[in-house]
Amino acid sequence: MQGPTFMNALIELRDISKHFGEGETRVDALREVTLSVGAGEVVGLLGPSGSGKSTLLNVIGCIVEPNKGSMNLDGEVVYANQWLRRDLRRLRLEKIGFIFQFHNLLPFLDSTDNVALVLHLAGYPKADARRRAMDLIEYLQVGHRRHAMPAHLSGGEAQRVAIARALANRPRIILADEPTAALDSERAGIVMDLLRKLAAEQQAAIIAVTHDEKIIGRFDRIFRLRDGRLES
Repeated sequence: MQGPTFMNALIELRDISKHFGEGETRVDALREVTLSVGAGEVVGLLGPSGSGKSTLLNVIGCIVEPNKGSMNLDGEVVYANQWLRRDLRRLRLEKIGFIFQFHNLLPFLDSTDNVALVLHLAGYPKADARRRAMDLIEYLQVGHRRHAMPAHLSGGEAQRVAIARALANRPRIILADEPTAALDSERAGIVMDLLRKLAAEQQAAIIAVTHDEKIIGRFDRIFRLRDGRLES
């Protein structure tokens, strides 16, 4: 089952294919992938190593260009056998938030400035960017660490700051690559509860790549990839 109809989906892929190399060295990373994810959904993307999970996430994130197919993000057709949006950087800033297994916070900026940086890049005035950053850090219950440098944050605290950074520009689409792999069971559960809360309150669509058995039961739906194809 693919879930929401294409009428109300925030993420829509039809027959997306991606290969690397040519001839004998060609690798088909994605093979005619069709899926949709609706507002408020948190879905998991599972599969063995090399199945195409990261490639699919990077395609949806407009980092990797497919070879064919079509993709609609938040009501905009962004790819139809070629990129239709010229400024992909702006598209990512406007519509997409990224959460990674390792927080990737800039070590020379405190928690607030790590979050505010995304807003600076999007053109927010400095005062507005810091206000939004502090509001998000409070919302994610790490307000007491707003001036802490990344080296002084616990793993769970750093991941929450990273989630705040992903949410800074109010994206409708959130892509998470192994967001709980570095966390223990309790902290992994807290992160998943936060993602579910965010999806519901902001009506965002969230896709999380995971191997983490601790969180499988917390997804609305599961997509499974094998050899670049979605398994039915």
